[in-house]
Amino acid sequence: MSEQPSGKPHKSFGIPDFLWRVAASLLLVLITFNPSGYSYFHWFKEAFSGTGTSPLHYFVGVVLLAGWAIFIIATSRSLGKFGTVLSAAIIGTGIWLLADIGVVQAGSATAITWLALIALAVLLAVGLSWAHIWRRLSGQIEVDEVHD
Repeated sequence: MSEQPSGKPHKSFGIPDFLWRVAASLLLVLITFNPSGYSYFHWFKEAFSGTGTSPLHYFVGVVLLAGWAIFIIATSRSLGKFGTVLSAAIIGTGIWLLADIGVVQAGSATAITWLALIALAVLLAVGLSWAHIWRRLSGQIEVDEVHD
């Protein structure tokens, strides 16, 4: 472990740390919606059009909304608008390249939906990890500026 400017040791950021962020992002994205039919979206829609919603539906919805807020705000603050667009472009063209060389089959709407959801999760994970990645690449620590 190396030391931060405050003198406190900090743990080095590595691939396992990034993979945990990818897993958390995938969990949030795929619980909210996925084409399999087993998601919050489908659960809520079925209850809304059938037996009716309950407080549990709204509680889970608010918990998911809080998760989305945390992930989106962290990504937005970390990457900014340009960085978010650039990251999305890199991920999107990467998927396009994989489809072009035959690694990924994007022949159906369901396959494209899965790819888009995974790409969104990767984008959120990059946003959550960017400060650590930047520190590893540049040796600089990002600090939010606080105004009085």
